[in-house]
Amino acid sequence: MRLFAAVAGLCLLSNAAFAADGQEHFTVVTGGNAVGHLVATTQGDRVAIDYDVKNNGRGPTIAETLTLGEDGLPVAWTVTGSTTFGSKVDETFALADGEATWKDAVGPGRQALSAPALYIGQSASPWSLGLYARVLLADADRSIAALPAGEVRLAPGEPLQVGIGKDRITVRTYTVSGLDLNPEYVQLDETGALFAVISSGSVVVRKGYEAEEARLRKLAAELGEARLEALQARTAHRYGAPVRFHDVRVFDPATLSLSERVSVVINGRHIASVQPLDAKPSPGEVRIDGEGGTLVAGLHEMHSHTGQGGAILNVAAGVTTVRDMGNNNAVLDDLVASIESGRIAGPRVHRSGFIEGRSPYNSNNGMLVGSQAEALDAVRWYAARGFHQVKLYNSMKPEWSAAAAAEAHRLGLRVAGHVPAFSNADAMVDAGYDELTHINQIMLGWVLAPEEDTRTLLRLTALKRLATLDLDSAPVQATLDHIAAKGVAVEPTIAIHENLLLNQDGEVPAGMADVIDHLPVGAQRDAKRAWADMSAPGDAEAYRLAYGKLMDTLRRMKARGILLIPGTDLGGSFNFHRELELFGQLGYTPAEVLKLATLDMAAYLGQDQSTGSIARGKLADFFLVPGDPTRDLREIKRIRAVVKDGVVYFPAEIYPEFGIKPFVEAPKVSGAAKP
Repeated sequence: MRLFAAVAGLCLLSNAAFAADGQEHFTVVTGGNAVGHLVATTQGDRVAIDYDVKNNGRGPTIAETLTLGEDGLPVAWTVTGSTTFGSKVDETFALADGEATWKDAVGPGRQALSAPALYIGQSASPWSLGLYARVLLADADRSIAALPAGEVRLAPGEPLQVGIGKDRITVRTYTVSGLDLNPEYVQLDETGALFAVISSGSVVVRKGYEAEEARLRKLAAELGEARLEALQARTAHRYGAPVRFHDVRVFDPATLSLSERVSVVINGRHIASVQPLDAKPSPGEVRIDGEGGTLVAGLHEMHSHTGQGGAILNVAAGVTTVRDMGNNNAVLDDLVASIESGRIAGPRVHRSGFIEGRSPYNSNNGMLVGSQAEALDAVRWYAARGFHQVKLYNSMKPEWSAAAAAEAHRLGLRVAGHVPAFSNADAMVDAGYDELTHINQIMLGWVLAPEEDTRTLLRLTALKRLATLDLDSAPVQATLDHIAAKGVAVEPTIAIHENLLLNQDGEVPAGMADVIDHLPVGAQRDAKRAWADMSAPGDAEAYRLAYGKLMDTLRRMKARGILLIPGTDLGGSFNFHRELELFGQLGYTPAEVLKLATLDMAAYLGQDQSTGSIARGKLADFFLVPGDPTRDLREIKRIRAVVKDGVVYFPAEIYPEFGIKPFVEAPKVSGAAKP
């Protein structure tokens, strides 16, 4: 990193942005609806920030105070408040006499500085992204060392006219990378002041310019797609010839066993044949050496909220199919089109039609409805567009559920969902649910009073009450029997509950132990923090006991023959590997877990004739690991190659693009034409 010998450029930008005392007002917009605010108040070299977001009944509440030095870098910074799921924030940073000191959720740190460095606020508001962009703009190569570690980089984009009439201004979009797995997109005006932070799903935009929201989200989607198209060009191997995976064992989910050592040949999108190891290859084939490793059919992540940034990371993790459980319909339309055309990498997407009732606490995905008639119209809309199922959500009136489920079934759709506020799992089973989503949604019915509102964080914090729950009690037994008798499936999303109930500040979560050292610094910091507020005496122990009750409940469900569906609600990828490990803790063998995540879920989605196992004529969706995952499920974290729709990917080529250190090397490839 090379700073200008004189920091005049930085001073120009920072002075322009902060010379006049006053306030900057921003609106947080998701799904076309305002869900929060950000106000930055500047007095001299000090900036105070008020940031609050409430979407789906939850969100961060943050207060910040910064002092900026003459070079525009923070010399003092405090961040307090609460995170999305309620954990306390008490973060500080100070720079004095060439030494930086800080304290965040990970713990305290200090570092003597021989050159300027930029502290990255762990819990800072989006306003900080504008600050980082201004600092980077003043640097000759648009990069600077970051604290606690790493490097942050900036790439300028094109100017854009926003607003109308006298409010029309010019802004420029900048890509800030190095903070996490994916870059952030920030817009500054011509004075260097923050205008917006944009993504394909939401924006934080200067007050008065909210009408630009859809346009800004589209721009963010286009920028993200351009990045992923370039990545696809570098990492997607389309050999234009049959590809022979030589010397592999094939996992057979029907027998829960591995085959003898064979060769699997793919041609185009399909598996052409499974051949004896000594079969002579045909002329012109490409050979990938399996070296005795194992091929497993592509995994099915059954609780995704599919986004651009995680699409290729799921493929790299062997996840070739996802079930999307709620999204901005138009945004997902575009993403699916990009994946299916091959422009970017991503899993197959089976879509759930998200239906939510309007309320002060509603989510802003899918369709918002204000009456039973509107709910039925939403069901019909999704049915006409080929959605796999509908998903009913928290703010739906419970009394609308039966009619919505009946209409969905009449039109050939399945029904899954949360338990609406002021109801319980038994009532939703009676209403016609085919699947209950999230284990907490079921268990809360045993500990909440009828008037308690689960549209808020209570649906998470009330889990503390499970610590003293008697699982042999009549209400618990009645619900489990009812679910089993009606043949209703349960998608527990165990890993997200593990994070919520067990994660502690400064500790490596059990689910990240095999992964965390491979991740970039920002992802490591975020992993080592509590989700829930455990500050009150006894809360941490209550949450720990609640997690034990949750797992015991799932074991009882398994014993009753209830179908448990593996999904994360955490973006899949490494988290899906952890979800499968947790299924192993319920009593499934590694081979049974693999069968559940491959052939069983393909059958559940009605796709087992084309996916879910490795056989002649099926789609070429599978991955290669060096060892035997039927003995040690952790082998699925060491993927050497993935084939999705006949296209070959090597995670060792993909992961460095996201700052991730590869877990294993790519296999040897021979016979391929030079690019």
